[in-house]
Amino acid sequence: MTETTRIQVNAGGEYPVIVGSGLMGELPALLGGRVNKVLVVHPRALRSTGEVVQEDLKAAGYEAISVEIPDAEEAKHVQVAAFCWQVLGQSDFTRSDAIVTVGGGTVSDLGGFVAATWLRGITYVNIPTTVLGMVDAAVGGKTGINTAEGKNLVGAFHSPAGVLVDMDSLATLPRNELFTGLAEAVKCGFIADPRILELFEETDVEVLADPTSPALREIIERTIAVKAEVVSGDFTESGRREILNFGHTLGHAIERTERYQWRHGAAVAVGMVFAMELSVMAKNLDPAVVDRLRAILGKLGLPTGYRGDKWPQLLDTMRRDKKSRGSLMRFVVLEELARPVVLDVPDTSILFTAYQEIGVDSPKISLL
Repeated sequence: MTETTRIQVNAGGEYPVIVGSGLMGELPALLGGRVNKVLVVHPRALRSTGEVVQEDLKAAGYEAISVEIPDAEEAKHVQVAAFCWQVLGQSDFTRSDAIVTVGGGTVSDLGGFVAATWLRGITYVNIPTTVLGMVDAAVGGKTGINTAEGKNLVGAFHSPAGVLVDMDSLATLPRNELFTGLAEAVKCGFIADPRILELFEETDVEVLADPTSPALREIIERTIAVKAEVVSGDFTESGRREILNFGHTLGHAIERTERYQWRHGAAVAVGMVFAMELSVMAKNLDPAVVDRLRAILGKLGLPTGYRGDKWPQLLDTMRRDKKSRGSLMRFVVLEELARPVVLDVPDTSILFTAYQEIGVDSPKISLL
């Protein structure tokens, strides 16, 4: 498949998510006519890719500067944001200049936050290079950094001018990182588009691992379409957008407990199973839906359980989650397939009972 797909998002402004191959020619149009200087933000692991983007921008007439940030969650610290602010200040970036992020979800989170806070908001474009970045972090305008108290507790809603989803960038992505990123696609299948689930079930796992396969591209495009539709109706997460947090409350707690040595998708996979078990208890969800989730996650090699002895620590972390409201903890659960609702939990006993369904004595440590 070589054609280009454009998925429109209307959340904090209208912008396209462009899916295809060889998309750098689309970047100037997304940046707009007023931009002179561009800060290219990329992780250490993508130094060569960042340099290519920088050179392409220079060739197009921009003054392009590159900033290298730490890999993975190490990037999402205020010290890293402060370093980017310093570079912007020393380079005299004005409100008519821009940022381009190149990398996974943590890069778009951090780069978008820097764009949101510099001069109270400048233009930025995301070029995600991982499945997770493509289907989740790069789309929707949620930016942020972590603190010692939890993940994404400091941030801003600031939409990009566009997102370039170049399927070619997945060619060198490790298989386990590709599959952990697909956890967010599984999520969207259960909360909104069951066709995504059918694609997972119908497609051989080796085909799913092939970045050139039409099935993988359809899964990615459908997942982006789900997120685009949801965030377009609720940009600031005051209502329906909360359904995108399915599996994330426990997932974020696991990430923090593991000091971010687990991949985001692996932690969310466990969080989804927990939310499903909670759905069975609180909303009488058919247990067959839980079995379906476990089967798809198993096919992708993603975990479905976590250490039973860590419950007190996880509960304490979830109490501080940004989705909580006062003393009420909030979880996205399913009444049935593709019918998500938010459940306020005043009594943690039901949470403990649900956790017994996923708690294991000594799980295989997952660096997925």
